[in-house]
Amino acid sequence: MVAENIPEADDRMVVADNIHKHYGRLHVLRGVDLEVRRGEVCCVIGPSGSGKSTFLRCVNHLEKISAGRLWVNGQLMGYREKNGRLYELRESEVAAQRRDIGMVFQRFNLFPHMSVLANVTEAPVQVKRMPRAEAREIAMGLLERVGLADKAGAYPEQLSGGQQQRVAIARALAMNPSLMLFDEPTSALDPELVGEVLDVMRDLAEGGMTMIVVTHEMGFAREVGDTLVFMDGGVVVERGAPRDVLDSPQHERTRAFLSKVL
Repeated sequence: MVAENIPEADDRMVVADNIHKHYGRLHVLRGVDLEVRRGEVCCVIGPSGSGKSTFLRCVNHLEKISAGRLWVNGQLMGYREKNGRLYELRESEVAAQRRDIGMVFQRFNLFPHMSVLANVTEAPVQVKRMPRAEAREIAMGLLERVGLADKAGAYPEQLSGGQQQRVAIARALAMNPSLMLFDEPTSALDPELVGEVLDVMRDLAEGGMTMIVVTHEMGFAREVGDTLVFMDGGVVVERGAPRDVLDSPQHERTRAFLSKVL
C-alpha cells in the first residue's frame, strides 16, 4: 500500500495496514491488518486487553498509531504522506476527517445540562454551521427513528441507560457519517435494556450503514454481522463469516475463547 489516498471507485471503507500502537513499553497493537467494505457490518470480538477498543479509537485518530497506515473513506487518517514519510495533520484537519465518522462509546457521554434534542443538534449547529431550525428537524427525525421523539425535551438523568445510548446513536447519526464505530455499546446496560439498543443498530445495518462493532453480543454478531474478527494479543487471529467463525473456528485460540462465552 503506497498511495496517500485510495481511489473513490474502491469499495473499501476502512483499510488498516500493519497498525501498531505503543503506550511506552506496552505494545498494544502488533500489526493489525483489516479491511471493511462499504455497507459491511464488521463485528470484532476478543478477550479484554486484546486491543479491540484501542484499534477502534485508532480508526478515527482518537489514538495516534505508532506505525502503519490507516485509510477511511479513501483518505489517509491523521497524516499526510510525502516521499514515503508521514507528516501529522493539524488538529483542524483531523477534526474535518472525523466529521464523516460517528462513534458510540460504552458510556453515553451525553451533555447532562442539555435536553435530548439539544444533545442531538449541538454538533450539526456548532461543527457544520447548520441552521438551528434545520438541525432540529433532522434531530427530531432521528429521535423518531430510535423511538425517542417523545423524550426530546427530557434531560439525560431522566432517561434509562438504554434510552441514553439510543440518544447517543442519534447524536452520532446527526452528522450524517459514512462510517459508524461502536465500542461495546451495550456493556454498561442492564440486561433488559440491551435489546432496544441492538434493535437500533440492526436497523442501521439493514439501511446499509458501514459499521465496525466491538461487542460481546454473539447473537448480534451472528445475525447482523457480515464479517466477524477475533482479536487477541494485539493481532487479528481469525476472520470470516460470523457463522463460520462461531460454529467452526479454525484457530485454537479462537476455540478456547468461544468455549467460554458461547
